[in-house]
Amino acid sequence: MIILGLNAFHGDSSACLIVDGKLVAAAEEERFRRIKHWAGLPTEAIRYCLDAGGIAITEVDRIAINRNPGANAMRKALFAFAHKPSLAAITDRLRNAAKVHNVRDDIASPLGVSPNTIHARIDNVEHHLAHLASAFFVSPFREAAVVSVDGFGDFASVMWGTGRDNRIETADRIYFPHSLGLFYLVITQYLGFPNYGDEYKVMGLAPYGQPTDIEKMRRIVRLLPEGRFELDLAYFLHHSEGVSMVWENGEPTIGKAFSRALEELLGPARSKEQPLEAHHWNIAASAQAMYEEAFFHLLNHVQRKTSLPALALAGGCAMNSVANGKILQATAFRDIYVQSAAGDAGGAIGAAFAVWHQELDQPRSFEMKHAYWGPEFSSDEIAALLKKCSEDLEAQSCTVNHISNVSELCRHTASAIAEGKVIGWFQGRMEWGPRALGNRSILGDPRRADMKDILNLKIKRRESFRPFAPSILREYVKDWFETDYDVPFMLQVFQILEARRSDIPAVTHVNGSGRLQTVTEAQNARYYRLIKTFGEMTGVPILLNTSFNENEPVVCRPEEALDCFLRTKMDVLVLGDFLVERHTAE
Repeated sequence: MIILGLNAFHGDSSACLIVDGKLVAAAEEERFRRIKHWAGLPTEAIRYCLDAGGIAITEVDRIAINRNPGANAMRKALFAFAHKPSLAAITDRLRNAAKVHNVRDDIASPLGVSPNTIHARIDNVEHHLAHLASAFFVSPFREAAVVSVDGFGDFASVMWGTGRDNRIETADRIYFPHSLGLFYLVITQYLGFPNYGDEYKVMGLAPYGQPTDIEKMRRIVRLLPEGRFELDLAYFLHHSEGVSMVWENGEPTIGKAFSRALEELLGPARSKEQPLEAHHWNIAASAQAMYEEAFFHLLNHVQRKTSLPALALAGGCAMNSVANGKILQATAFRDIYVQSAAGDAGGAIGAAFAVWHQELDQPRSFEMKHAYWGPEFSSDEIAALLKKCSEDLEAQSCTVNHISNVSELCRHTASAIAEGKVIGWFQGRMEWGPRALGNRSILGDPRRADMKDILNLKIKRRESFRPFAPSILREYVKDWFETDYDVPFMLQVFQILEARRSDIPAVTHVNGSGRLQTVTEAQNARYYRLIKTFGEMTGVPILLNTSFNENEPVVCRPEEALDCFLRTKMDVLVLGDFLVERHTAE
């Protein structure tokens, strides 16, 4: 059975391929289109997944989409009758929903086939069920509480229930217009971060402030019995005027979602050109604190109702790694699984596995232990690229060496990192999800207090408050962090041991925390070897890891990695077995 899973006509559109219940390939469309959070039908990701599996679209049995426009229809009708949203808002939603029904025709043309040769059944999976499936069905758990927390999808913002073996039973939902994701979006916009997906900037800013405005936040979000919450809709526009959204063939955009009342409560909104001040830090800290109050209120209710020790978590809010890192302290859950593409992109695998298990009643046989499901490139392809670009490399005083011995390659790279050089590290299959996890990464020395400034000056050109992450060998976590836990997908933040913080200042956030990635040899042998080699040289089994990009999607192909290297001030580029070094005059 061949199932193509899609997150389509929404931000972070993506595709995956599962064959007989096992994931073969998965990738986000943005990596091919080179437009962040690309929204639309992910035709390039589809093409890649089919090629990776050696499968033609005409051989696919099912196409699963993580949207079901018919879900929660009664709730939608009752809301429309009671609130009478604007005609423009209704038209916008109907237009977007209609695209889901024409997916067969839309796929056929880019793949060069006739629609009538695509015999796959189209399965529409409710958005939050796809989120739940994306976490539970690829987790190590045979039984777990399952929770999805998001903006909105199919008229809901939260869904929870239980997962047992190959079944998910939903217990409850929180419906439009109440949403923690929308609350966080509104605060993000208020703080002057207007782009789709900018919420992580608020999370990064929060540790610089204090939650001095928490009582005001409690007026915006009110906690209710049974783990529920509601928004004070006076501060929002989405339920009445609607919020403009563009999801078609480009970067998604969302219009202003907060009302004048929010500025009356919190003060004038910041424009993106204004400097960040203590007031903004405190608003960010207060919003994060409010989010956590509501989030743990929900999770504690779910844990009490299910009495299960394990939690599988998904949805866009599951990307809040700060809150995720507090789950073991703030709830009775003792084990957590958050899949690497926890947001909407992950709905592609959720829809596919929901069909495989829920619809077809097939047993579970797959666990996602790593995130490397994207394209990879051969040594011959890389060699041909370097030869083609030899003049550009010579013009920038670069030398190229082919080092086929992995130990020698890692020794040379680790030595360069220890000297304070910035390394572009391009290896194997591209990561699935927004985090660079050691195959499309920029690496630096975590011991250098100035490394954040060096990276921002040479490559990233981003806000100075945003932290960089530590990649650490799994066996050393307890020696450096207050928690000894597996975090393979960099989606949990833990406190660094106080005595160790001064040893790794480049990856220690202002409040002493770090968004760690644990690395094992089984997950990524080459990256593990590199960190181990650096540890043997320095006594620190940790590397600073950030995504391989410069205000663009993470690089996918070696051409993009080389282009990023040449247009920035990166010192070394490691493309597979090829080591490219830039030599500057002393």
